[in-house]
Amino acid sequence: MAAFPPALLSRLEKSRVVAGFSVEAPEDAVPLAEALLQGGIDVIELTLRTKAGIEAVALVHEKVPDICAGVGTILTPEQVLAVKQAGADFGVSPGMNPRVVKASVEADLPFAPGICTPSDIESAVELGCQLLKYFPAESSGGLNHLRSMGAPYKHLGLRYFPLGGVNAANMLEYLSEPMVAAVGGSWIVQPDLVKNKDWSAIRDRATAVRKALDAGLTT
Repeated sequence: MAAFPPALLSRLEKSRVVAGFSVEAPEDAVPLAEALLQGGIDVIELTLRTKAGIEAVALVHEKVPDICAGVGTILTPEQVLAVKQAGADFGVSPGMNPRVVKASVEADLPFAPGICTPSDIESAVELGCQLLKYFPAESSGGLNHLRSMGAPYKHLGLRYFPLGGVNAANMLEYLSEPMVAAVGGSWIVQPDLVKNKDWSAIRDRATAVRKALDAGLTT
């Protein structure tokens, strides 16, 4: 299953922001996820950029069931199987690797591969993907590039998940585009706050983002 089930896509659309982060210690993932949830963010992308990644996913799945746990930086078919077994709700990759997407189909893991060119989009569509990670968003040309690149494929109903240079200052601009289902909030969880186990500060940052989203999207 490369495509996202309607209920899962709807959850991302409702959240509008996906908090991305990695942890060095698996046990940090649980209080971190709880802090984000308390701040009003219930969808995450826990990346596999550290050795703690897989164990952290399993802990969040077990201890924080109200979080929708996506897993990012999936680079190999073996990692697809590992995150599926750990309880991931969906997978994300920085690029469009056909082997990884095919493995996600076989594992029944909803998957959003990374794209930044029309060729990437067509490769993803051929494998059944409907939600695509636009990465790196800002350095690839930002929202203007996404609109131009996505125009020939609008009739396919594709949705996009921009990440990379997206922040509190430009998130509402990205979310104003109907093709965008949600944005990646990698700025919300700052590494120094995780290192210092300052969960209340992460909660407060999540709360501020949620308030800005709610205010900006209703005006």
